[in-house]
Amino acid sequence: MKNDTLLTISERTGYSVSTVSRVLSGQGPKYRIAQKTIDYITEVARSCNYTPNLIAHSLRTNRTNTIGLIVPNIDNPFFSTLAAIIINQFKMRGYTLLLTDTMESETNEVQAVNTYVSRQVDGIIVVPVGNSPGYLEDIAGSIPVVLIDRYFEDTTLPYVCTDNYSGGYMATEYLINKGYRNLMAVQGVRTSMPNRERMRGFLQAASDHSASGVRKRTAGDSFSVENGYKETMAAMTSGDRPDAIFAFSTTILLGVIKAVKELGLRIPEDVALISFDNNRFLDYLDPAITRIEQPLHTIGEIATDSIIRMIESEDGHVSGQFQILIRPSLIEGRSC
Repeated sequence: MKNDTLLTISERTGYSVSTVSRVLSGQGPKYRIAQKTIDYITEVARSCNYTPNLIAHSLRTNRTNTIGLIVPNIDNPFFSTLAAIIINQFKMRGYTLLLTDTMESETNEVQAVNTYVSRQVDGIIVVPVGNSPGYLEDIAGSIPVVLIDRYFEDTTLPYVCTDNYSGGYMATEYLINKGYRNLMAVQGVRTSMPNRERMRGFLQAASDHSASGVRKRTAGDSFSVENGYKETMAAMTSGDRPDAIFAFSTTILLGVIKAVKELGLRIPEDVALISFDNNRFLDYLDPAITRIEQPLHTIGEIATDSIIRMIESEDGHVSGQFQILIRPSLIEGRSC
């Protein structure tokens, strides 16, 4: 059967052409069209092999209903989970999402942004890997840009991120309050903003409790399993073993656990563990891991809602330009 027109679908469903058009262009929720109606119209359109004329739609609305998402490492469970949340958010609102993995390369990031601009995406959400917001601020003059997970201290760009300093402080103080005094933090990429903020929180909490005999050390340079394994092996076979380890990511944590197990040490009797980032499998480890949970769904929802509002506004901005840090939470396991 050849593609049917909106008029045909309107006649078959009994709904007006404008209602059918809004549903099939992904604008149903915006116009508060009932989900039951959306599902019905979508099903009829599918049975009719209806295909929207995307080029005509783009020319008519000056939009492509396409968003570019840029992450630094899709192999990292944190970024794959965050990407899945954002993709689902945009899908529910009728947008197609293009995804690029920069592999922590600023060169790749710049290339991805330029590609998205040339493809005329409606907006870009990016986890930046560089140290300067300059070119992103220039791009934001013509296309909405929202930063997630990482931000720049001196920027006008909108962002929504975890308060990593608060999370680093919270994890460290938790260990101290549990009685641990010889602490080691295994960090990730040292130039990464989340890493720097977690480290700042770790050092500040240890310093605030130095009068109670807290000692601290730092190690590592990568958000990788190998980094966690190598640094833990070195520390736990030295003459001054830490009694608690703070892993700055789930991937680092896995390497830490592997080293601890290979050395025949017990958690938490010989060494306590706490991690940044949450994952359901951490509850199935023995013992379950205490960790800092980032508000991924909240970050994804705010970023999605904000960039759509920017796209739909006349000047490409959201009233009261936002820069949001969200406090993480602590999930207690039995590893401390």
